[in-house]
Amino acid sequence: MYLIVIAWAYVTLMMAVAEATSPNGTVLGAIITFGMYGLLPMGILVYILGTPSRKRAIKAREAAEQAAYDEAQRKAEADTAHPADIAQPAGESTLPDAGSEAPAATAVGAAVAVRKEP
Repeated sequence: MYLIVIAWAYVTLMMAVAEATSPNGTVLGAIITFGMYGLLPMGILVYILGTPSRKRAIKAREAAEQAAYDEAQRKAEADTAHPADIAQPAGESTLPDAGSEAPAATAVGAAVAVRKEP
């Protein structure tokens, strides 16, 4: 990729030199020639051709972050007691309801909504 960029930079630099040194040319024309024929297309080319390497770098960074997060989760899990080791009070279950309905009993101290009779 860089060989193409270097070759095109050389070509546009020579075009700009020819523009600046010609009897009808100007230095401003040489700068515009180098910018429009050289820097702008080279910038677009480098951006497009660099996309796969940027994507690989992003994926590698995300994989490293995920690995660090997983390791932290494993370490935190090892440091804390397992929920099955903690004794449950009688009558309470940690399992959710089997259906999609709300639980029948309310928690202790919870407010119950009361509707006025018509």
